[in-house]
Amino acid sequence: MKAIITVVGKDNVGILAKVSTACADADVNIIEVTQSVLQDMFAMTMMVEIDKSLGIDSLRNKLEKVGEETCTKIHVMHEDIFNSMHKI
Repeated sequence: MKAIITVVGKDNVGILAKVSTACADADVNIIEVTQSVLQDMFAMTMMVEIDKSLGIDSLRNKLEKVGEETCTKIHVMHEDIFNSMHKI
């Protein structure tokens, strides 16, 4: 299943590395990444493929810990929910 991960917070060294490492450790395949830094604010969106045996809740819990380490807010959302939220 596909999911969308968003990361927002004050920019600091290693955010992308820590999030992508947590994904790799959970056997989550990163399909696409976009990131930007506006002054001192970091924003990143990732589309990932999650093994159904892992589940979104498990990934969400892993990434919450990364968010605490990096002082960022990380959200994980199923692709279908993300798409439904952004339809006009």
